[in-house]
Amino acid sequence: MDNQRQGLLIILSSPSGAGKSTLSRRLIAHDPDIVFSVSATTRVARSKEIDGKDYFFKTRSEFEDMVQNGDLLEHAEVFGNLYGSPLRPVEDATQKGKDVIFDVDWQGGDQIRSSKLRVQTVSIFLLPPSLTELKRRLISRAQDSLDIVERRMAQARSEIGHWTSYDYVLVNSDLDACEAQLHSIIAAERLKRKRQPGLDDLIESYAEEDV
Repeated sequence: MDNQRQGLLIILSSPSGAGKSTLSRRLIAHDPDIVFSVSATTRVARSKEIDGKDYFFKTRSEFEDMVQNGDLLEHAEVFGNLYGSPLRPVEDATQKGKDVIFDVDWQGGDQIRSSKLRVQTVSIFLLPPSLTELKRRLISRAQDSLDIVERRMAQARSEIGHWTSYDYVLVNSDLDACEAQLHSIIAAERLKRKRQPGLDDLIESYAEEDV
């Protein structure tokens, strides 16, 4: 039986601060068959961020050329910066049986689910235990000014309104428990009948057995 399956496109979305980036890193560290989709962006690199590893940093003109050429699986503008997922690396990875995880907002999730790779998608939305806790997390990570935190909180309410579009919804009140739930979802999705390409040949081989 040939067990080489086509990889999944794992869409992981949440309001900023609800844990999707941390959980994405944990999934990748735990499972060598999961790789991260490195996004292209027009925002300025933060300290210690590396071009090609954390993001592909592009000028707005370069990014718009990628959109025009069909080189992005999805793209969106967030807080004045453009973000998008390059298509070719995703296709290369999934053809090798690797699952690709996307840390994207609902706009990106919608575009991936509507793309030519839609049959390979699994979408998961992470909710915070409360908006109060979400705001506390945003402030405690000290990446943004208070003005930006307030903008992110306003955006969070809009993001949460799209939770019904996702296959799975998890409440991230405990990071370890949420990670365990994610592993369970991915394991089950990999075992779906449509994702086991060798089953047809295996069933046909039964007819040839003399027992």
